[in-house]
Amino acid sequence: MLYSLLLVFLLPALGVPFVYFGGKKSSKLAAAIVALIALINIALVLTTVPTILTSPERRYMEEYAWIPVLNSHFTLFVDGISASIAIITLVLIVAAACFSVKYMEGKKNLPVYYVLLSLLSIGLVGVFITSNLLLFYFCWELMLLPAYFIIGSWGYREAYRAAFKFFIFTHAGAVFVLLGIGAIYMVTGATDMFAAQTALLSVPDLAKWIIIALTAGFAVKMAIVPLHMWLPDAHSEAPATMSALLSGVIISAGAYAILRLSLGAVFPAVAGTDFGVTFLHGLAVFGVISAFFGAFIALVETDIKRIIAYSSIAHMGYILFGLSLYPSEPLVGGALALTTAITGTVFHILTHAVSKGLLFLSAGAVMHQTEQRDIREMGGLSGKMPFTTASAVISGLSIAGSPPFACFISEFLIFVGAFDIIRTNAFYLIPTVFMLIATVFSLAYSLRFVYRIFISAAKTEPAPSVDEKHKIVDVPNSMKLALLILVIFVVLLGVYPTFFINLINTVGFI
Repeated sequence: MLYSLLLVFLLPALGVPFVYFGGKKSSKLAAAIVALIALINIALVLTTVPTILTSPERRYMEEYAWIPVLNSHFTLFVDGISASIAIITLVLIVAAACFSVKYMEGKKNLPVYYVLLSLLSIGLVGVFITSNLLLFYFCWELMLLPAYFIIGSWGYREAYRAAFKFFIFTHAGAVFVLLGIGAIYMVTGATDMFAAQTALLSVPDLAKWIIIALTAGFAVKMAIVPLHMWLPDAHSEAPATMSALLSGVIISAGAYAILRLSLGAVFPAVAGTDFGVTFLHGLAVFGVISAFFGAFIALVETDIKRIIAYSSIAHMGYILFGLSLYPSEPLVGGALALTTAITGTVFHILTHAVSKGLLFLSAGAVMHQTEQRDIREMGGLSGKMPFTTASAVISGLSIAGSPPFACFISEFLIFVGAFDIIRTNAFYLIPTVFMLIATVFSLAYSLRFVYRIFISAAKTEPAPSVDEKHKIVDVPNSMKLALLILVIFVVLLGVYPTFFINLINTVGFI
């Protein structure tokens, strides 16, 4: 469909007045409009899939005149990787909107909340569907502002403090991203990442510094250790819907950016050099450190949301380790072949997004119904909140890498790719062993999470005369719908990953 991606970009912006004034009448209407726009955008992205599957370039592109003086075009594109991530992002937007109906009920300024959610979707999806570096940076920053105000205005205890920390860290990272993009334009005169990839092949010495700057900036967004300090506070203080998007999409955008820009656009210029090999090995080391650090802290945390936040750091370690398995030797023309490990890494971005989004919404449901967040004060909720319990168990087992749920397949592909590379590069033997050990800790903190909240005996029993309105029951239907949407994807991606894996593999090379 002509203008499909332009509509994906514009519909949330054009829908802002409808969301705002609809929200003045009813917050349900505002949520319905946000969800409807996201569903339309899913359909629009799906219309590009036949072109991705059949075109020689294996991508769908739209180009519009924009800034002539910079020879910069408003270029929108999707290939198998970006289309997959965009679809999952929009699914999370739908789930967040549905969950918000009851979860945010009674809060102040809800029309503004839903407007910010709509604007956030522009930044989130925009990062994945453009090849123009200026537009990419615009969307990269656009993710920041709505997220800041959502965390600060509708968060929990020290919301604005956590939001400010999030803003400072991620904006500081964005400075490095801007320096890298500026250097690319200065050297190549190109604002398109695909044009820049070819032009940078002639300047390998400068490409080293560009890849370092870009990766440092993106690693802040990924919350890779030691750049993770903003994430636990932001996740724990944000409303559950924002936490789901933060962990499911925003930090994953950093992983996508490393793959698409640091590795896809810049790395071919240094592939095959000592620096290129050292750079990939460095990613593996930081990935292992992040995986263990996140898992260890998740094992001892008692705050329901901080446990999941540190789990996100651990899983970004998995993804960074997967990215380190990027092929180091270029093919003819500087391209690099898509490997099993990279397919698994991209798929893990998808599976982690839906699994962690579901886990955060499940935690939000528990907090909403019990008004507690310390797992030491919980227990016995499986009989009182069976639907939420099932959702939490499914998401927890997926995060732990247990079959037949989503993250098992993606982690399996990463490790298969790692063992393939070990045969020719012995360096990866020790990091791979450590990452396998890290999966045991993932299972440990996931089981601890589920057991302490839902299965263990409750610490305190309610008085027999407790008021009915304070009785703990399962969540309302709109929240159940949001959980069900993500449950379906967590299970479906685990038992039938074929659609997305085939779509990712159409890329062929980065």
